[in-house]
Amino acid sequence: MFAVMLLCSCSWSLGVFATESVSVTEGDSVSLSVSLTLEQRGNKIMWRFGPTEVIIAEMNVKNNTKQCYDDRADGRFRDRLKLDVQSVSLIITDIRITHSGLYNITISRQEMPLKRFNITVYPRLPVPVISRVSSQCSSSSCCCVLCSVMNCLDDSYTCVLNNSITNQTQHLNTDVCHKCSEFYCCCGFTEVVIRLVVSALVGVAAVAVLVYDIRSRRDEQKKRSDTQLNDK
Repeated sequence: MFAVMLLCSCSWSLGVFATESVSVTEGDSVSLSVSLTLEQRGNKIMWRFGPTEVIIAEMNVKNNTKQCYDDRADGRFRDRLKLDVQSVSLIITDIRITHSGLYNITISRQEMPLKRFNITVYPRLPVPVISRVSSQCSSSSCCCVLCSVMNCLDDSYTCVLNNSITNQTQHLNTDVCHKCSEFYCCCGFTEVVIRLVVSALVGVAAVAVLVYDIRSRRDEQKKRSDTQLNDK
């Protein structure tokens, strides 16, 4: 019984922390907060960043004081840090790729962090632009566009550009392709290859039929000539 009570007491005094993974898009804001007991709120609360755990902000809820250090961490957080004493949270505004990394929250008189955040900042994706590669139609009446097509549905196509947290979609309608002769099509690389292979096979088959027809006619003429000679 004594061992169990001692273990619980040590765990409380050292602090039990967890790492939370956070994904955010560049230019957005992110809030880092932790739930504290009444006793913990009476201590100085510090937010640290990076492998060197440099202090970038601190507050004292009891005294209602707060301070952000914009000049630290190479000045990358300049004019981007805000503290909310009521929610005990650090807010990073207009976040950038350089703000990716490990953050932790600690209190005075306790070395172990209360919580860790592993922030990954992704670049903001542009909206895909669909345009024709060539203004002239090819012999196969195929319209080539400068965007891969997928998720085909009837006569519409979708160009998708995405990463782990953002998805930018642009829809393509076959109206972007001008008509060639009596019909037109929008195709991807795979369809072009298939059409070329089919055209080649049709050409080979046509040549084979032509050769067979010529040989058959020659054999027929030879048989007629042999028959006429025998009759004489």
